[in-house]
Amino acid sequence: MFLRSLVELSLLSALAIPSAFSLSACGPSSSVKHAQVKAGDMPAGAEWQGVYYSPVYGYLHVLADGKTVQGAWRTGGGDAYGELQGEVDGNVMRYTWTQHKIGMVGAEANSNGHGYFVYSIPKEGEAHKIAGEWGLGESDAGNNWDAVKQTNMQPNLDSVKPDEIEGKVNAGGWDDDDKSGNGGAKKKSNDGGAPQAP
Repeated sequence: MFLRSLVELSLLSALAIPSAFSLSACGPSSSVKHAQVKAGDMPAGAEWQGVYYSPVYGYLHVLADGKTVQGAWRTGGGDAYGELQGEVDGNVMRYTWTQHKIGMVGAEANSNGHGYFVYSIPKEGEAHKIAGEWGLGESDAGNNWDAVKQTNMQPNLDSVKPDEIEGKVNAGGWDDDDKSGNGGAKKKSNDGGAPQAP
C-alpha cells in the first residue's frame, strides 16, 4: 500500500510541476511600462500641427485643435499605417494609437497602445523635433519614436491610408487580359510620402 501511494504521489507531482512551469512560461511576461515625463512650456514659436519625418515610421501628419490632436502615419517601408488621438499639455503630447498592416487580416493585422512625444527646438533656427516612446497595450514606453518637423508640408491624414486596390492580394490567372502579372490591378504610388523599401 505504501509503495502504491508513493507511485501515485510521484505521478501527480510529475503532472503538476510541468503544468505550473508551462503556465508561467506561456503567460504574459511583460509588465506595463509608464514613462515619467513632466510637461514644460511649449518652445516660443512652436506648434504641434504639422508633418514630422522619421526613417522608421515615415511621415506623421498631426492636426491640432486646442489641446486635442489627431495624427496618421505610414511606416517607412510602406507596409503599415496608423492613427493616433491624444491631448497636449505644453510641450508633451500623450496619445493612444492603432496601426494596421496593409494586406493582412485577422488578429495579427492590427496593434494598439499608448505613447508620448516631447516637442523641442534644439537651437534657434534649427529644425523642430519630437522625441518620445510608444508601447503596446496599456504601456506608453519601451520603443523610441523620434522625428523632425518638415517646414514645407501641410498635414493630410488621409494621404497615408491605402486606397481600395492597395493591400489586396492580386493573383492573376493564366487567362487575364493584363500581361503585367498584376491581375488587372494598377500599381499605386505611395501618396503618403514615405520612402519605398529598396
